[in-house]
Amino acid sequence: MSGVDKLKNKAQELTGEGKEKVGDATDNRDLQAEGEKDQAAGNLKQAGEKVKDVFK
Repeated sequence: MSGVDKLKNKAQELTGEGKEKVGDATDNRDLQAEGEKDQAAGNLKQAGEKVKDVFK
Protein backbone atom coordinates (compact mmCIF):
# COMPACT_ATOMS: atom_id res chain seq x y z
CA MET A 1 0.00 0.00 0.00
CA SER A 2 1.47 3.33 -0.94
CA GLY A 3 2.01 5.81 1.84
CA VAL A 4 -0.14 8.44 0.13
CA ASP A 5 -3.10 6.08 -0.22
CA LYS A 6 -2.73 4.99 3.39
CA LEU A 7 -2.77 8.61 4.57
CA LYS A 8 -5.78 9.48 2.42
CA ASN A 9 -7.74 6.52 3.74
CA LYS A 10 -6.82 7.30 7.34
CA ALA A 11 -7.78 10.95 6.82
CA GLN A 12 -11.16 9.84 5.50
CA GLU A 13 -11.68 7.66 8.57
CA LEU A 14 -10.72 10.47 10.95
CA THR A 15 -12.93 12.96 9.11
CA GLY A 16 -15.80 10.50 9.38
CA GLU A 17 -15.17 10.03 13.07
CA GLY A 18 -15.22 13.79 13.59
CA LYS A 19 -18.45 14.17 11.65
CA GLU A 20 -20.05 11.38 13.64
CA LYS A 21 -19.06 12.98 16.96
CA VAL A 22 -20.31 16.42 15.88
CA GLY A 23 -23.54 14.80 14.70
CA ASP A 24 -23.94 13.12 18.08
CA ALA A 25 -23.25 16.34 19.96
CA THR A 26 -25.68 18.41 17.87
CA ASP A 27 -28.26 15.64 17.50
CA ASN A 28 -27.82 15.85 13.72
CA ARG A 29 -28.64 12.35 12.44
CA ASP A 30 -27.66 13.17 8.83
CA LEU A 31 -24.17 14.30 9.82
CA GLN A 32 -23.79 11.30 12.10
CA ALA A 33 -24.75 8.92 9.28
CA GLU A 34 -22.39 10.69 6.87
CA GLY A 35 -19.57 10.24 9.37
CA GLU A 36 -20.30 6.55 9.73
CA LYS A 37 -20.36 6.20 5.94
CA ASP A 38 -17.00 7.97 5.59
CA GLN A 39 -15.44 5.72 8.23
CA ALA A 40 -16.73 2.60 6.50
CA ALA A 41 -15.47 3.79 3.12
CA GLY A 42 -12.01 4.49 4.52
CA ASN A 43 -11.86 1.06 6.16
CA LEU A 44 -13.00 -0.64 2.95
CA LYS A 45 -10.39 1.17 0.88
CA GLN A 46 -7.65 0.16 3.31
CA ALA A 47 -8.77 -3.46 3.14
CA GLY A 48 -8.71 -3.33 -0.66
CA GLU A 49 -5.20 -1.89 -0.66
CA LYS A 50 -4.03 -4.64 1.69
CA VAL A 51 -5.47 -7.30 -0.63
CA LYS A 52 -3.67 -5.72 -3.57
CA ASP A 53 -0.42 -5.75 -1.60
CA VAL A 54 -0.77 -9.48 -0.95
CA PHE A 55 -0.92 -10.22 -4.67
CA LYS A 56 2.09 -8.06 -5.65
